Amino acid sequence: MTENNKNVVVLGGGSFGTAIANMIAGNGHPTTLWMRDQANVTHCLQVGENRQYLPGYQLDKRLNITADIQLALNNASLVFFSVPSKAFRDVCQLAAPFIKPGTMVVSTAKGIEGDSFNLMSDVLAEELDDPKVGVISGPNLAREVARKELTATVIASADKELCETVQTTLSTEFFRVYANSDMFGVELAGALKNIYAITAGVATAMQLGQNTMSMLITRSLAEMTRFATRLGADPMTFLGLSGVGDLFVTCTSPLSRNYRVGQAIGKGSSLEQAIAEVGQVAEGVNTTRTVKLKADELEIYMPLATGLYEVMFNGAAINEIVKNMMVSAQTEDVDVA
Repeated sequence: MTENNKNVVVLGGGSFGTAIANMIAGNGHPTTLWMRDQANVTHCLQVGENRQYLPGYQLDKRLNITADIQLALNNASLVFFSVPSKAFRDVCQLAAPFIKPGTMVVSTAKGIEGDSFNLMSDVLAEELDDPKVGVISGPNLAREVARKELTATVIASADKELCETVQTTLSTEFFRVYANSDMFGVELAGALKNIYAITAGVATAMQLGQNTMSMLITRSLAEMTRFATRLGADPMTFLGLSGVGDLFVTCTSPLSRNYRVGQAIGKGSSLEQAIAEVGQVAEGVNTTRTVKLKADELEIYMPLATGLYEVMFNGAAINEIVKNMMVSAQTEDVDVA
């Protein structure tokens, strides 16, 4: 595949889907952004901006936008699936009749399918006809990407050609793309860090100190690495952009939806109120439930995820849970466990 004959499609007109579609169009590739809402398509085309999900950022005039998925996928060479995990399988099934065998498909979603514990790459492989599958993950806040602030991401796949194609398609002076063959680890890291972003938001709202936040982020990294390596991921993946890099930014930035959900909970909002306040999907909510149940099943020690689960779903008192988490962490034998 040469650089000149790529037809790129981004499925999902949320903040990140819009940001990367706009960036790819700006790179000169024929690019189509698909979104379900025809009214928002019309509005985006009229004002040159996705005011619903990415307000304040002008869309490239070369970017095509449509609500017709068949039209969007016509002759697509590279397809990014940028929809929440809850809707991911539905969109795959909707797109499947129009994606040719062997097409390169890339997930940007950072979640886990609750009932099956499938990652989004698994869903792509199940629902599409012999696709070439990759995932993108890293410290990639959509608004900063849209502002063209220096950013790096990871494309992970066993398919070297796919990695090279995505690197060529996405790379700009401000957006750097690294490749990794540990697709499972990269994808799992992106999902897991959302749990701890919520926890960090809670801690911030409680005005806990910087010592506490440093401990929280460090222990979060240990916990997510322990869980992922038990499932077969490469522990070194968690020391890179998709691990500690993504964890750090989502645990410290108010641009993170999961962090904002945690802040709202820490200020006394119920889970339902917190989700409503944020107004967009926070993947960490469902991921916390899914991962806690899997950790119980496999008897994996995860005091932070378990504590957050108790707060969000069983109404546990935050102060008591924080105290218990600190005691639990001290019982570990070594710092890096």
